Amino acid sequence: MSVSDLALVAALVFVWGAVSARLERFDVTAPITFVIAGLVLTHGPLGVLGIAPSHEAVKVLAETTLVLVLFSDASRVGFRDLRAELGLCLRLLGIGLPLTIGLGMLLALALFGGINIWLALLIGAALAPTDAALGAGVMVNRAVPARIRRLINLESGLNDGIATPFVLVAVAGAGVAAHESGIGPGGAVAELALGLAVGVVVGGAGGWLVSVARRRDWVAEGFAGAAVLGLAVCAYASAVALHGNGFIAAFIGGLAFGSTAGRRGEPLVPFVEETGALVSLLVWLAFGAVAVAPMFEHLTWQLVVYAVLSLTVVRMVPVALALAGARLGWPTTAFVGWFGPRGLASVVFALIALEDLGEKAASPAVAVITATVLLSVIAHGASAEPLARRYGAVTARAAKRRDSGGLPEVPTRRLIRRARAPGTEAAPGTEPAPGTEPAPPPVPGELHP
Repeated sequence: MSVSDLALVAALVFVWGAVSARLERFDVTAPITFVIAGLVLTHGPLGVLGIAPSHEAVKVLAETTLVLVLFSDASRVGFRDLRAELGLCLRLLGIGLPLTIGLGMLLALALFGGINIWLALLIGAALAPTDAALGAGVMVNRAVPARIRRLINLESGLNDGIATPFVLVAVAGAGVAAHESGIGPGGAVAELALGLAVGVVVGGAGGWLVSVARRRDWVAEGFAGAAVLGLAVCAYASAVALHGNGFIAAFIGGLAFGSTAGRRGEPLVPFVEETGALVSLLVWLAFGAVAVAPMFEHLTWQLVVYAVLSLTVVRMVPVALALAGARLGWPTTAFVGWFGPRGLASVVFALIALEDLGEKAASPAVAVITATVLLSVIAHGASAEPLARRYGAVTARAAKRRDSGGLPEVPTRRLIRRARAPGTEAAPGTEPAPGTEPAPPPVPGELHP
């Protein structure tokens, strides 16, 4: 990337930051904006500008983003504060997520005859994680019971880390099947185990040290956030240096940090989230530049059918099975099932597969992931607010009885806009009943007011 390319990308980030709140009133989100920008700047009339990220730059960008996302999401999990939701969360992650991965893999094998089981597993696992940031209208809408918003947010914060081992094993297996140099599935499992151990040690020790240092007033607040960012990178790099898996180390390190640092570490995590938010914009830009155009070259009716079924049947049936017997009611089960947007984690997994396997081997799977993510960005972005208002109106009384008083909001994820400005509250008739929890607080990691 040349200096002129850098100037153009920086200008794009600046313009988005300056007018993002205005654009989001018309459902023009950051993923939509940067995917289109990446496509337009590398293809068509503007392609003559020569803006094309190198393969190495795309891989480094994707890996950096995944490390920051995994660590910050995991460190946000407050187990003590969310005991009331732990049962539902375990249902979604322990039953719903594996079923989603398996069903997605089987559907890929049924629809795409030319792919092997490893690419099918890659498709199923890469499209299993959800991204609450693409359902911003749900996460800031007080018509939706706080308990349900917490559940959706907690699920999306953990499922990308849980799906990562499946993705990495699938990439390793696909590499061996395509006769690419690699460690194979067995070696990948060994790396995952070592990464888990490194994450526990680095994240746990770092969280304990931060807690002690803040309690004794050793920490200069201006550098505290950078310390946690350094800890996330340290967990990843230490695992890689020891021939372990750095992504699992980052995820487990975040869990360990959040557990040992406690409330003293919570104010430091937003710095990592802010950095991740900025880098994620560049990931969406690279995604539009390197993945969208090839997807149209592979566009078939099977690909379209898979994308539609992935967002509906593949997600909603496992969620319904996982929540069976939880007495949430069918409106809540359907609502949670639908709001499983595919976003940043799926994009990063696709980019990593593209760079590790090469375009020829990875393109069938990457095309499916790309089409599904693009459809999700549009469908979930457009349906978030209207369905949230309707769901809130239907379940208002039941939500009041079920909502758990005294539990704080889970901080919402990257790129979710702040609470509504005056005059843009939920539609009449959907306001929360007296005694329900207030709107979520402003998100520290946002790029816009």
